[in-house]
Amino acid sequence: MSKGEPIISVDNLTKRFGTFTAVDGITFQVERGEIFGFLGANGAGKTTAMRMLCGLSYPTEGNGHVLGYDVMTQGEEIKKHIGYMSQRFALYEDLTVGENMEFFGGIYGMRGAALNDRISELLEKLHFADQRSTMVASLPLGWKQKLAFMVATVHRPQLVFLDEPTGGVDPITRRQFWDMIRDAAAEGVTIFVTTHYMDEAEYCNRVSMMVDGRICALDSPASLKRRYNAKTMEQVFFILARRAERSE
Repeated sequence: MSKGEPIISVDNLTKRFGTFTAVDGITFQVERGEIFGFLGANGAGKTTAMRMLCGLSYPTEGNGHVLGYDVMTQGEEIKKHIGYMSQRFALYEDLTVGENMEFFGGIYGMRGAALNDRISELLEKLHFADQRSTMVASLPLGWKQKLAFMVATVHRPQLVFLDEPTGGVDPITRRQFWDMIRDAAAEGVTIFVTTHYMDEAEYCNRVSMMVDGRICALDSPASLKRRYNAKTMEQVFFILARRAERSE
């Protein structure tokens, strides 16, 4: 893909399970270096949509590209080239911090000195160097969150998907995590993030809102608040969520 192309581009992307349409013809683009918020209530379809974008599920119809790879046919290539952080962090608690980073770096094809140098760089950058030999099981939740972000970016992906990355942590830790997100975006990494904390939506360059499988709003937080005469993104969310007819 060329530098001028959107890093994500989908048109009429649809996913059906039998007679149920989970994602109903969504169309949008994400530009390089954006922090893009992908929001919706339970049952809105955002998890299904994210799975298609991450190469974990193929669409029923529509078309799109992630990092230049076709979402219809190249899911395996997409998975190799993105970073992904799940809500449960997906860390191995019976391994040390360094061993987790070595393991996930190896999955992405990194080896030897290049991997060791990258691990040292990340640990130093995020003030984690003295924890390299610490067992993950003994880490506080906020530190596990920081480690999960390092694991997701160890292979220097251009695009990182974060699925509810701050669930269950305290407000101070959430703010610190968003500092990490902004630092990554400042270095050119594109962040695609879901969150149920509407104050975090304010940190995004643009936000999409899904209702019943469709994107019903997509704009900057400031523009959305003006459009819906709302003071906060939480108010915008409630205005749009009231339109929902289905639930999980």
